[in-house]
Amino acid sequence: MSQQTATAGGRDIFLVSNSVDELGGVTTWSHQMARLLVERGHRVHIVGIAPVADEIRQKLPQDLPYRTTTLYETHPPAARRLHGLKGRLNAPERRRQAARRAQMRAKAERLSELFRAAAPGAVVIVTQVWAMEWVALADTKGLGVIGMSHESFEASKKSSRGERVRRHYREVDRLLVLTAEDADLWIRSGMENVGSMPNPLPFMPEQPAPRTGKVVASVGRLAFEKGVDLLLDAWADAAPRHPDWVLRIYGAGVEEPTLRAHCTSLGLDDSVQWMGSTDDVLGALRGASVFAQASRAEGFPITLLEAMAAGVPVAAFDCAPGVREIVEHGTDGLLARLGNTMELAGHLDALMSDRGLRDRLGDTAFRSVRRYSSAEITDRWEELFSFLER
Repeated sequence: MSQQTATAGGRDIFLVSNSVDELGGVTTWSHQMARLLVERGHRVHIVGIAPVADEIRQKLPQDLPYRTTTLYETHPPAARRLHGLKGRLNAPERRRQAARRAQMRAKAERLSELFRAAAPGAVVIVTQVWAMEWVALADTKGLGVIGMSHESFEASKKSSRGERVRRHYREVDRLLVLTAEDADLWIRSGMENVGSMPNPLPFMPEQPAPRTGKVVASVGRLAFEKGVDLLLDAWADAAPRHPDWVLRIYGAGVEEPTLRAHCTSLGLDDSVQWMGSTDDVLGALRGASVFAQASRAEGFPITLLEAMAAGVPVAAFDCAPGVREIVEHGTDGLLARLGNTMELAGHLDALMSDRGLRDRLGDTAFRSVRRYSSAEITDRWEELFSFLER
């Protein structure tokens, strides 16, 4: 991957993800960074591998100031390994896998065409390792290639993604993870090209939220890893002491019917409000006085950044290095041990009970989180682009 100098008019930057518009933090990050880089004069193109189902699709504005492309019209078939003699003799599956590989090569050639049309100094940022399987087949000669993992080292290690990160990101110019702690863990595991890059603040209000409403807010996909079931368990413990408070859950996802049934089984229907997805996260946060997050796994959670930027004190599980890097327990938020719903309930109880504590933590969070300003993080990206050219 040779290094060439960017033109005076900015760089061509490709953000390649599993999808252009899937609900979740990676999509939010991709479109935020695209806008920030366009504002710096770069030409950005977001490329998704496959489309997603309507129920997990994020609504995007019609007037995006950058291009988007999705390679497949329908989701490609899953890769399967053919094991042993039985697998080798499975002729229909062998034909299916051969057709899948041929289609992958054709879609990778489409990527190559986009990359070859780029000006010198272009950069490809692969935000998810599944997407890297197509980039690895494409012609990236003359481009800088950056691979990203938006989850913690431990979360990667517990899934198939850990092995794929090692396989597909070993030869890229830089593997970026979200915290210095995770970068160190990847380096100690044998990866040598690792650095860290935090997520930027999605917004930076001039004033913190009023924190007058008796509302605890949660924002995120309704998916297993986000732990909304655990949050409901914690709420079942804390809510009886605060009958005038409500828990507002913003988000959508495949787990919603199961979670609603769990809410009902806990007798919480009167104190839990299901708000659906929102395009106005800041507005949702400004209507709350406490933010709760019970994720089982995170990378560098944007929703925590958003809550702190709004000046809303957070109670969250300490589920990843990214959480510990954002929140200093007792100073600008409260952290509970992963999975300990009673401890999380205690933090919620403390915040709902004590207006002074809410104001102290919320105001400190409002100030401390500004170290992740979009300007500062974009500067770091541009410095990395320049460094990789040398």
